[in-house]
Amino acid sequence: MLAAPGLHAAARSDTLYSGGPIITMDDNQLHAEAVVVRDGTIAFVGSRKAARAFSPAAQQINLQGHTLTPGFIDAHGHVSGVGLQALSANLLPAPDGEGNSIPALQRIMREFRAHPSTPEGYQVLIGFGYDDSQLAEKRHPTRTELDAIATDIPIILMHQSGHLGSYNSKALEMAGITADTPNPDGGVIRREPGTHIPDGVLEESAHNLALAKLMPVMTLEQAMAMLEAGQALYMKFGYTTAQDGKTDAGTLAMLPMAGKAGKLKIDVVAYPDIEVALKDPAMQGPYYGLNYVDHFRIGGVKISLDGSPQGKTAWLSKPYYKVPEGEKPDYAGYPAFPDAQVNTLIDRAWANGWQVLAHANGDAAIDQLIHAVAAAEAAHPDKHLMPVLIHGQTLRKDQVGEIKRLGIFPSLFPMHTYYWGDWHRESVLGPERAENISPTRWVLDAGMKFTSHHDAPVVFPDAMRVLDATVNRTTRSGHVLGPDQRVTPEQALKSITLWAAEQYSEQASKGSIEVGKRADLVVLSDNPLTIAHPQLHTIKVLQTIKDGDVVYRTEPTTQK
Repeated sequence: MLAAPGLHAAARSDTLYSGGPIITMDDNQLHAEAVVVRDGTIAFVGSRKAARAFSPAAQQINLQGHTLTPGFIDAHGHVSGVGLQALSANLLPAPDGEGNSIPALQRIMREFRAHPSTPEGYQVLIGFGYDDSQLAEKRHPTRTELDAIATDIPIILMHQSGHLGSYNSKALEMAGITADTPNPDGGVIRREPGTHIPDGVLEESAHNLALAKLMPVMTLEQAMAMLEAGQALYMKFGYTTAQDGKTDAGTLAMLPMAGKAGKLKIDVVAYPDIEVALKDPAMQGPYYGLNYVDHFRIGGVKISLDGSPQGKTAWLSKPYYKVPEGEKPDYAGYPAFPDAQVNTLIDRAWANGWQVLAHANGDAAIDQLIHAVAAAEAAHPDKHLMPVLIHGQTLRKDQVGEIKRLGIFPSLFPMHTYYWGDWHRESVLGPERAENISPTRWVLDAGMKFTSHHDAPVVFPDAMRVLDATVNRTTRSGHVLGPDQRVTPEQALKSITLWAAEQYSEQASKGSIEVGKRADLVVLSDNPLTIAHPQLHTIKVLQTIKDGDVVYRTEPTTQK
């Protein structure tokens, strides 16, 4: 039995949860019969009898056999970007949408234009989430196919990875991209075969530069509405802490205003793009650090070192299993920055004492990160900042020891095993390399912890899909991708609770149900530790509780 020191008299605000499994994630007491919440903090964990004695006047919540766990912590995502889906046509393939062929994409975009759901005044049609690996044609839609939708308005179809996009002729014209436009550093303008004419598909920096010119300028009110839409989706899936990765300057200015306006119902941690951060005074202000102000703080910076494996822009040490059309047989992707620039940027982050989140999918990009961190550690021996490897899809076994030695925390992406596992086997990496994407078991066997993330809006921030993929590693076709990399449900649950809190250095206040920690909780329809493993993704979030307050509810529990 655990109780907060010095707490004896029951307060009217006390709430006692019991009547269902309680998974604490505390290694000293994994299960409990009851939890008492007082003033947004966990005041008691233990037996139901002792809880009622501890707080006789507490409001009692009967879980009715449902399961209580710590609130989920987003190890990597883009909460402000999730709201972009509210401005976009849903091009996701099944089971999340109907975008399974190019004609289907064309139909969805025509219907979207006829019944727009975007705020009035936007002069661009945006579709989000097409995936060439799931399209019947197994390729990206082209400029001419988008022109068949409309030629009088710019059209952008954003790839599900966020690293590529397809543009119609009007959009290319407005972005200033012609046959004479060279590829920008860290990006590619794909061309029609045998010519220099853009075929409409833009990769990486080429895509980002075009987006910057074409995306509608939002008012502060519209930007906050987008943020609230994203936050609502996070709460629906049980997240009480969200990340805004690679935050741009405008969003970085908007987030504290949203907090002051009372619009943040859960905690949001921003990691601005490292080049933005080096110029932004906010990094020196009250929001940078471990303390939240109105549910907002800046946790560090983010740098993207390569692209997307499913889009075949991630930087590998060996060629892709099937190279993209028009590429040489030794094509292995490409870096976002040259080594010297990465070393300089990482060193400047160390000099400022900033935690670095580094997007690195390909093993060549991971090598680049390892070398840059080693150099920064050597140059600043007094600073140990726990950089985070984001995605690490093709992390090699020999690299695991290196990231452990350097104190690099791995935040892996097992969701790929479901969404793109078959594509990795058949086209991206081949059957041998694909088996070990997001190698969670290698990391555990090396004595390290890991987190598992969703990277929303790449996929929905569905915590149970994250859990299912981390435990089962089952592809869309039913193949188990890398059975030796599977982990237990308890380990997977820790990867989105206690271990995620450790990634943020917030384990003293979050990540487990322990006395003195914040009452960030989730009520689930079933027990993830006892349900059949293949059924993990069917578990539903019934309530999300932040600091003791219910911020999302789908099915009320019984009060008595």
